[in-house]
Amino acid sequence: MAVKYVNEDQYEEIGMANIAILGYGTVGSGVYEVIRKNQAIVNKNAGEAVEIKHVLDLRDFPGDPVEEILTHDFNDILNDKDVSVVVEVMGGVEPAYTFVKGCLEAGKSVCTSNKALVAAKGPELIRIARQKGINFFFEASVGGGIPIIRVLNLCLTADDIEEISGILNGTTNYMMTKMADEGWEFEEALKTAQDLGYAERNPEADIDGWDACRKIAILTSLYTGKNTDYERVYTEGITKISARDIKYAKELGFKIKLIAESQKTDDGLVAMVAPIMLKRSHPLYNVDDVLNAVYVRGNVLGPAMFFGSGAGKLPTASAVVSDVIAAVKNKTNVRVDWDDKDLELCSVGSVKRSFFVRVSGSEEEKLDRIKELFGEVDIVKAPGVTGETGFVTGVMTEEEFEKGFKQLEGAITRIRVDNREDK
Repeated sequence: MAVKYVNEDQYEEIGMANIAILGYGTVGSGVYEVIRKNQAIVNKNAGEAVEIKHVLDLRDFPGDPVEEILTHDFNDILNDKDVSVVVEVMGGVEPAYTFVKGCLEAGKSVCTSNKALVAAKGPELIRIARQKGINFFFEASVGGGIPIIRVLNLCLTADDIEEISGILNGTTNYMMTKMADEGWEFEEALKTAQDLGYAERNPEADIDGWDACRKIAILTSLYTGKNTDYERVYTEGITKISARDIKYAKELGFKIKLIAESQKTDDGLVAMVAPIMLKRSHPLYNVDDVLNAVYVRGNVLGPAMFFGSGAGKLPTASAVVSDVIAAVKNKTNVRVDWDDKDLELCSVGSVKRSFFVRVSGSEEEKLDRIKELFGEVDIVKAPGVTGETGFVTGVMTEEEFEKGFKQLEGAITRIRVDNREDK
């Protein structure tokens, strides 16, 4: 038992909850810091004294107080019957999956920020936790410090969710912001993001869209209750976006953002990740720098926005610790509806929208052919840009557009335009 201070003359006995942390990198050290810094708040909200008993890492940390509880052997945690909650912040699928599964099977609740693990193994780990009467929580796996997982699982359960879209990757959002504000080319924006620690040395997961893809797959699985295979989500990154594209977007009054979206259409549910031009009235238009935001539209609630720090050591750690508190408080399983059955996703070909296109050659040379392929279009001229023609199509399906785009001689690039009026 532990003692909790109530006031000057009163103390009361409370239980002790021992936890362990798998991984002492950026997020793991953040979890350690948040619990130590806000110990009184954490204990009060958990209703028990939360004590970090073990931290697992392959490295040593001379001079760091964590050395007193550091272990290099996972079995020290797995076999410790006093540990009731395990925090997994190692990243990647293995060995995280083996460790997390082992902890759940041993009757220990698990809290994780690992989007790769949740996207790949979520249904199985949720099922094991339910069978064992414990919990597998993953609030920090999407949106960092933004509370969205618990909102979908507990707060919006009376709504039929019709759409979720968001800026779910801080690295690419930072890059797109700098390209827009500073006129940088893609390569300069990426190098700066790496120098600042926003992007990894190997940035493919961010710039190719796979980080955002995993996150929208997790959100889609939660609001549909069926497993969304992230590998079946149509995914494009930002590697083809240039400073010229940004100039055209500014001329239109738009911003280009990497958007992850999941929406119900007449043909079924469509999920995708791609750069999209947003107009000023769009709720995600002003989400800049490394910030993230999630837009949710329900049939009863209507639109709602969740906005904040989507990454970073302490925002992510804050979300993990909130899960730790929930795991300590909830001695029985909190149901999460996400079963093994795969969700059938429709092709993006049926989605209707406008498209911005750049094609080599002057307007006089290209306009007749453009109209032949796409009908009436709006020509866009960007300052300082010559030798090509920019235009925006009318609303058409992705399939109709791609058919015309493939026949457009000299086509340079195309970017989707979100021109819906129901935001």
